[in-house]
Amino acid sequence: MSLTDRTKPSDVSLNTDLYELTMAQGFWESGLVDDQACFNVFFRDNPFHGGYAIACGMGQIADLVENFVFEDEDIEYLASINAPGGGPMFKQGFLDYLRDFRMDVTVYAVPEGDVVFPREPMVRVQGSVIACQLLETALLNLVNFQTLVATKTARIVHAAEGHPVSDFGLRRAQGPDGGLAVARASYIAGASSTSNVLAGKIYGIPVFGTHAHSWVMAFPTEVEAFRAFAKSSPKNCVLLLDTYDVHQGIKNAITVAKEMEAAGERLAAIRIDSGDLAKLSKETRKAFDEAGLPYVKISVSNDLEEYTIQSLFAQGAPIDSFGVGTKLATCDPQPSLGGVYKLSATRRSADEPWNPVIKLSEQAYKRTIPGVQHVLRFVDGTGSPMGDMIVDDSVDTGDHTRAVDILDPVTTYDLTGYEAHELLECVVKDGVRAKEPDTIQQAKERCRSTVMHLDPAIKRFLNPQVYPVGMEQGLADLRQELARVERAGSGRKA
Repeated sequence: MSLTDRTKPSDVSLNTDLYELTMAQGFWESGLVDDQACFNVFFRDNPFHGGYAIACGMGQIADLVENFVFEDEDIEYLASINAPGGGPMFKQGFLDYLRDFRMDVTVYAVPEGDVVFPREPMVRVQGSVIACQLLETALLNLVNFQTLVATKTARIVHAAEGHPVSDFGLRRAQGPDGGLAVARASYIAGASSTSNVLAGKIYGIPVFGTHAHSWVMAFPTEVEAFRAFAKSSPKNCVLLLDTYDVHQGIKNAITVAKEMEAAGERLAAIRIDSGDLAKLSKETRKAFDEAGLPYVKISVSNDLEEYTIQSLFAQGAPIDSFGVGTKLATCDPQPSLGGVYKLSATRRSADEPWNPVIKLSEQAYKRTIPGVQHVLRFVDGTGSPMGDMIVDDSVDTGDHTRAVDILDPVTTYDLTGYEAHELLECVVKDGVRAKEPDTIQQAKERCRSTVMHLDPAIKRFLNPQVYPVGMEQGLADLRQELARVERAGSGRKA
């Protein structure tokens, strides 16, 4: 099911910041309707102080572009907006232009589930400057959050060491759409299931859930509650032990498990949601094993994240699965990826060559990379990523053995002997999808394989190794020259 199966077209085109529309009107009034632009989506720092990020949200870009239209009710609303200084904010001629507007962009994107790194383009958008500008907010909204969630999930899944992780975050997510994005991105990044039933329906993600503390509290005794649930859901029976006292809960669960055996059923698992999870899981495992119930699994929840899970295994906790909610859905402790959308080239028409442009800044690390960029990923014989090179074909020297660091031109990366492939794929051509997006299962498998092949030093949580990302020499030279020219033109020293 696509992005827009739950929305009207107006929910797409008006899902934007107002300044995108005021700039579009300015371009229109300035006679730049036919001018072309190239923008790139990238982030400057890996989230969570980690060594990588997982690209996500790209599978919904084609839906976004194809459904980006302005309906009559949208035009009426825009016509009703008044400028702070008085009078209508939008001119009638511009509104008439929007009435017939269609997204004529071509979009290249990193496949969902692949690893991405700071400052390299995750998405490249080319087309009329108005279309490119209008797409900015909706595109960033789509890619930023899902990439952040996918990265958080990949870290949690890595810490879980192959044990199932379920997304329990819906009730703490940032609204219904946030909950859906969390379920989708977390599943791509390795979660086994979600508690979100709507996400199960829309995306085909396995759903999981049993009972809460309120179920136990609704019965006279805990053992009666356990018996009632075992009778109601014998094929999906996971008993929550910590409503009152975990030690007594263990005894009651064993009693019900024995009764289920006698009836030809099996207790699937127990869940612990509070307390010392390492200590309690060990006590629970010992008790169930001694009772002849070694098949009963142990699941835990309670504000889990990658560091807690890693600590639990370091303590020898015999845990079989994890329910991760708040800190996954909110991407604690980092609320935003910080992805940006920056102009890198312009031209007056589609028949002319591109003119590379650069944004300078008081902060050197915010200096952009010019040109129509694509990314070459270099891999070794096992398929493990060894380094990425950002290239602009118009200034490519042909030497793809050495990449120049983006922040420090003195530092270079030797990529000799590795095989290179293009990372960005065309997903939209002239406003129409160029290919059907990968299924969510294909994206999930790509993520599993790519993270598996990533150097463990890059995946570690503490002081991860920096993955080499640099510019091809011709692009590095172009960037340096444009910076010099712009500085000179502004009257400042280069």
